[in-house]
Amino acid sequence: QVQLVESGGGLVQAGGSLRLSCAASRLTFSTFSSYGMGWFRQAPGKEREFVAAISWSGFGTDYADSVKGRFTISRDNTKNTMYLQMNSLKPEDTAVYICAASLYGGVSRTTDVYDYWGQGTQVTVSS
Repeated sequence: QVQLVESGGGLVQAGGSLRLSCAASRLTFSTFSSYGMGWFRQAPGKEREFVAAISWSGFGTDYADSVKGRFTISRDNTKNTMYLQMNSLKPEDTAVYICAASLYGGVSRTTDVYDYWGQGTQVTVSS
């Protein structure tokens, strides 16, 4: 069972930056570079929403319109880790940020495509 652990969340003022990490482990029958990866977020009382995704190679990326130009997704397959650099944060970015892994390998906005999920890290942006 692949394990995903997020880190890097916290409290930041509007306009500030945070860098989230998602570390993968227990990759018994596969390698990290086999997986397409994604970031989702969920605010209280709201449905989980897509934030960004990256293909197995890192060459393919996709972003939600709400974060395009402010967030950057990346990965280091040598470290089994994915990142989300978040700049120009807004109060509406406040949510639990959750990483996910998909054996599909490409980029996807659909939760059903993802096979493994982390527990999430809280991001709070104050105005």
